[in-house]
Amino acid sequence: MYRYLYLLILSFAFPVFSGAQTNIKVVHAEAEAVLLGNFNPDDYAQADPVFDPSLIAEMLTSEISADSLKSYLEQMRGFGNRNTGSDTLSTTFGMGAARRWAFDKFESFSLQSENRLLVSYLQFDLPVGTMNQHRNIIAVLPGQGPQYQEVVLVEGHFDSRCEDVNDIECLAEGMEDNGSGSALVLELARVMSKFSYNRTIVFVLTTGEEQGLLGAEAFSTWFKDSDAELMAVFNNDIVGGIICGATASPPGCPGLNDIDSTNVRIYSQGTFNSRNKQLARFTKLEYQEMAELYMTVPMIINILSPEDRTGRGGDHIPFREKGFPAIRFTSANEHGDGNPSQANYEDRQHSMEDVLGVDTDGDMILDSFFVDFNYLARNTIINGNAIAMAALGPVAPTNFNVVPVNNGFEVSFDDSNAYGVYRIGVRTPATNDWDTVYTIYNTLDTIFGLMPDQVYDLSAATVDDNGVESLFSNEKFSAFTTGTFELPWAEQGLTLLQNHPNPFDDATVIGVQVDRQIDYKEAWIVVHDLTGRELAKMPISLTVGRNEVAYDFQNHEYVPGVYAYSLIIDGAFVESRQMIYAY
Repeated sequence: MYRYLYLLILSFAFPVFSGAQTNIKVVHAEAEAVLLGNFNPDDYAQADPVFDPSLIAEMLTSEISADSLKSYLEQMRGFGNRNTGSDTLSTTFGMGAARRWAFDKFESFSLQSENRLLVSYLQFDLPVGTMNQHRNIIAVLPGQGPQYQEVVLVEGHFDSRCEDVNDIECLAEGMEDNGSGSALVLELARVMSKFSYNRTIVFVLTTGEEQGLLGAEAFSTWFKDSDAELMAVFNNDIVGGIICGATASPPGCPGLNDIDSTNVRIYSQGTFNSRNKQLARFTKLEYQEMAELYMTVPMIINILSPEDRTGRGGDHIPFREKGFPAIRFTSANEHGDGNPSQANYEDRQHSMEDVLGVDTDGDMILDSFFVDFNYLARNTIINGNAIAMAALGPVAPTNFNVVPVNNGFEVSFDDSNAYGVYRIGVRTPATNDWDTVYTIYNTLDTIFGLMPDQVYDLSAATVDDNGVESLFSNEKFSAFTTGTFELPWAEQGLTLLQNHPNPFDDATVIGVQVDRQIDYKEAWIVVHDLTGRELAKMPISLTVGRNEVAYDFQNHEYVPGVYAYSLIIDGAFVESRQMIYAY
């Protein structure tokens, strides 16, 4: 459903392009070699390398600067319009001038870090307006450890737009969307290049997002076609604003001019056993355990169920579609739903009003800002900390398995590096986050202390000598009983699970647990209101394990209340539950 809705919205929001990106290449040969893992890490070694994760977390928190972020935005706004199809010859206006400035900025950071940051363009051909060739700006920091061939990527789209997505002359400062994410990527390159990491990190400013995720599509295609080892993607899009608009794409925000400077949202595709959700959980865990103690204003990281806001998309999606774990960061409050064609649209997003701020006293100096630089700095720290730990961490365990035993679970996995310390993430299907993260010291161990008669999802990570976790393994699910309660699917081999999240305000996931093979022709999840009116009918597979479908709020037209959903197999009613929509 998400994919269908996303494509439908794109068909209205973006011009339709025939064909695909061609002639995709990394312009700088040395940068390309590093991305492909064809290099000697010793050639890029620091004179006095810093690998210590605790020190890096502390230094990221102290050195990421709200003033630096502000300065990048002030310079970006000066180019007037960063539309994908805008002028590339002018030295002062349009995408060409802007991307050369960003390229030079990355180069200046490299000079400050022993020339270890390799700056390049990712170039591709595709007609967009009158422009046939386009460039992402990338900066590559070579890895220094045993996993130097693996890559961690952080991105933000650099292009901007006004009311008309094809207008290349209008004022399109694009400060929240997405000067904020671009400034975040630049600041991370400046600060993170001062340290050394096990894996390679690439900092990316993409083009063509507003015309259909074109730059991300090109780079994700390059990674897939090159068989490069991309292990994690962090996308930042609209991460500096704290003011709610009159409109906002669901899950939305409380109302016009509401302020929220302490919450940030992470969107990612999938539910059970999703590598994207696992990356989101890893990001939150690393913030809580490594960075939060250094924060003067703590942040709340919210892991959302859908891949993006309803009807919207971002540059994480092309990477996820090609099999790379990818997540998106977005402010809790957005100033608009990005649809300026609707009647009486007065919000800033996707308009000429998406500016840095206003001059309230007439002295020709901005003094009231729409981007909150301190909030943006905190989101930059969250990103930098997660990227650093992903790039520093050990090799993940393999062959993770879970077996229910009396009053608990036996977990087992392989660790070819004999790290000796491990984390086990445990959650119930009702939440996107881990409920508990255990520390164990053997590759075969037993987890006790959980409530019986529930389904649990478990995953494992290794921990190195510096206390850094690997990314977590795929999830396994299981349940155990006390012997006095029989699980509901024991008799018929399946059960309809409670939706999650519940209550929900955007989308929710409905699942069916299948314990043994079932002979059937077709199965459906049917949603009704309490008058019995059918709102949605969604096909669902019933293979052994957990099977899930996503239900979108639009089926009940934004009306809060209690709704029922049922499992129907070959026309026969099996089971029903209720859920709450609380937008």
